[in-house]
Amino acid sequence: MAGHSKFKNIQFRKGAQDKKRAKIFAKISKEITVAAKLGLPDPNANPRLRSAIALGKAQNMPKDNIERAIKKSYDENGENYESVRYEGFGIEGVGLIVETLTDNRNRTAGDIRSLFSKHGGNLGETGSVSFMFNHLGIVKFPKSAGNFDDIFEIATDAGALDCDLIEDEYEISCSTDDLHQVTENIEKKLSCDITSQLTWKPSNQIPLNKEKAIKIIEMIEVLEDHDDVQEVFANFDLPDEVLNELQ
Repeated sequence: MAGHSKFKNIQFRKGAQDKKRAKIFAKISKEITVAAKLGLPDPNANPRLRSAIALGKAQNMPKDNIERAIKKSYDENGENYESVRYEGFGIEGVGLIVETLTDNRNRTAGDIRSLFSKHGGNLGETGSVSFMFNHLGIVKFPKSAGNFDDIFEIATDAGALDCDLIEDEYEISCSTDDLHQVTENIEKKLSCDITSQLTWKPSNQIPLNKEKAIKIIEMIEVLEDHDDVQEVFANFDLPDEVLNELQ
């Protein structure tokens, strides 16, 4: 689940971490394979692959899994995945962006449409939701990397648009075109684990009460559980008292 920093770990607090670990590894493996196939299998020469591997390491993904995913990119008879984005609405008009990697557009489209419908939503056309979000590059690393003023200066010099400290990590935002360059510039200045990825950040958020929040979270979790879905972004907000009740 993405697009909502205050409860980015809520699914883990609900006891789903162990159950979803294999699913998370499978999604990262798919991204690693696609990145290696589209570029070079060398992470030093392939920024997308380097980012995918860093994300895997951040999730404690075993080295063997990472190497196996890279090797799959050599298989000419393997699946050919393409990135497809779906946009739609959940209850209360909450906007949802679903990023997928699929080897069968028709199957995935039918599945995603069905999941939206079953949870009180409806799948829209391309562009029906994305205009309510900003498409950005995000670079993340631990709070222990340094104090805010120093990190802000490093981020600015690296070409970033903004710098935020969210809970226990820094989140640096930049344009999508500059993501890999900004990441490399920050890596030169800091010696810590750094991950980077593209994200959809909502321009405004729709407040939900506990009942509606539970329903939209359940919908997002079902979407995330689909094998072809890589990430789901949403533009809703929870008051702190509602967030505390859900934890």
